Amino acid sequence: MKKITLLDASTLLLSNDNFHILTHRYPDGDTLGCAFALCYALRSIGKKANVIINGNLPSKFTYLAEKYEKQDFECCYVVSVDVAAPSLLGDLQSEYEDKIDLCLDHHGSNSMVAKNIFVDATCAAACEIIHVLIKAMKIKITPDIANCIYTGISTDTGCFCYTNTTAQTHRIAAELIECGCDFNKINRINFETKTRAKIKMERMVYDTMEFYCSGKCAIIYTTLAMQKSLDAGDDEMEGLASIPRQIEGVKMGITMREKEDGTFKVSVRTNDGINASDFCARFGGGGHIAASGCSIKGDLKTVKYMLIKAAEEVL
Repeated sequence: MKKITLLDASTLLLSNDNFHILTHRYPDGDTLGCAFALCYALRSIGKKANVIINGNLPSKFTYLAEKYEKQDFECCYVVSVDVAAPSLLGDLQSEYEDKIDLCLDHHGSNSMVAKNIFVDATCAAACEIIHVLIKAMKIKITPDIANCIYTGISTDTGCFCYTNTTAQTHRIAAELIECGCDFNKINRINFETKTRAKIKMERMVYDTMEFYCSGKCAIIYTTLAMQKSLDAGDDEMEGLASIPRQIEGVKMGITMREKEDGTFKVSVRTNDGINASDFCARFGGGGHIAASGCSIKGDLKTVKYMLIKAAEEVL
């Protein structure tokens, strides 16, 4: 494992070919934006590259793949984007964990094992890294590439509202608009458009909300039964984690989502400098200071109790 510079990363990409670009499980706008932007950039200079989506492509992000067709080749070089830990490779872990040639990420808690690693935790989104990397490779940022990068940045910053947003984030977004990205469409899809099933799911989720630690901690959850009753998929789960943190006085918002494998996917969002990454590290997870996650095996009552006890210690 070798920590490298972004210039080193650009050299590695320019000197190799036949790429598989890996996303993390439960793919979001940042990991998908990174993967498709890098794929389109590499293809634009005559290289072969495929995006390996970890699970299904959420329907709200299908616009990223409108001009994508899978290429037929034998993989020679593996890149992971926005993947902070081996467990986040999900179903891809057994096949790729020990074969990653280049890891590109913005999580300070990154624990990936790769031949070459570049991590910049000052970036609000991994797509900021991809933007600088593509420019370092002297590849033109087309409107399609700009759409991908803007998607990752806008979704990982909550449309530039989260505390991870920096002046550099805005400068990159401005460049992407100048390159022709359809920012109005992207923001409308990701922040203003909801399915009826999503509205119903949000209504059910509000009914699960409970407060602890003198109102400083709010917990919501979704169960498999709730999802089944609404025939809800991943799209309906997107964005739920932001709900509890929005409430006045809440310093830690916890969202629990029951999965088929007997675990709960836990998303933690915090205010006022509470370290969500340290909190999730107690359960084998991690991420950013204000937004992190983990997975905990157990039933609803047991997992909730574990989270409440940990929150009491922190708050």
